Amino acid sequence: MTVFVAGGAGYIGSHMCMELLGQNYDIVVADNFSNSKPEALKRIKELSGRDFPFYEADLCDPNVTSAIFEKHQIGCVIHFAGLKAVGESVKFPVEYYNNNLMSTISLCGAMKLHGVNNFIFSSSATVYRGDNEMPLTENSKTGDCSNPYGWTKYICERILRDAGAANPDWSVVLLRYFNVIGAHESGKIGEDPMGIPNNILPAIAQTAVGRIERLPVYGTDYPTPDGTCVRDYIHVTDLVKGHVAAIKYSEINTGVETFNLGTGRGTSNFEMITAFERASGVKLPTNITARRPGDLPVNYTSTEKAAEKLKWRAEKTVSEACADVWRWQSQNPHGYAQP
Repeated sequence: MTVFVAGGAGYIGSHMCMELLGQNYDIVVADNFSNSKPEALKRIKELSGRDFPFYEADLCDPNVTSAIFEKHQIGCVIHFAGLKAVGESVKFPVEYYNNNLMSTISLCGAMKLHGVNNFIFSSSATVYRGDNEMPLTENSKTGDCSNPYGWTKYICERILRDAGAANPDWSVVLLRYFNVIGAHESGKIGEDPMGIPNNILPAIAQTAVGRIERLPVYGTDYPTPDGTCVRDYIHVTDLVKGHVAAIKYSEINTGVETFNLGTGRGTSNFEMITAFERASGVKLPTNITARRPGDLPVNYTSTEKAAEKLKWRAEKTVSEACADVWRWQSQNPHGYAQP
């Protein structure tokens, strides 16, 4: 099968390409490099020993998207081509709605025009309401999102549910991610955020190599064992294996199905800092500051549905993720860019 990886040069997309190539899938990749770099694709080819077609393209343009589908016998679409920073979405809501909704609509149009029936969507735990009990399940309450990014994922899920209902041959799998961390075991591919990192582990890693002077810790007065936020952190390698399981599921099932991808375990900010210090041998300077608006004290998922229907569970630990991130960041202190 040939899989179309939309946004395949990004953090999760690049690891997805590696996993698919390693499992002998053929891939076609498109990216506009708005939050990624061409160097990632070069390294994928070097590590995998395989070549693949790549298109530098804006997938919000339906004509551009359809032209790519015209050239290849695509069997499945995986959609990573979305803007994803919560804080940035508050500053630039129109850009987020335009990119995330239009790219999804454009891909659906190309699928229908070219007879592609399988769609794997990169969704997010941000679609869940803040008043749910933990752990979250796929039946937990959604909506009332706290930021435009979350609303784009919520609306895209609605679009895909309606598209799936209108196209009975389609199989749409909505994957709601929790907190993705880690890097490829080679140290050659990893997370390379533009500007100031929005997530804790890239911020930790950049503090360890001196790019950030002091690591900000947002709030130590939460009702948790050590006062800091607790999150469900999933290694990116486990996450992309979950996508392969979703592809296999889509090949034998039709309709629309939702799965949470996480570990079912919570790790606090202080626990993450300690794990990284052990993995790297670097003592991290911190700056304790006020809570960020909208941060929940605890957020983690049940893993039972994915285990039952996808036959998938996360395997890697936070300690392994920290070691992989340190290998990536220490070998690439400036990410993919040259210093």
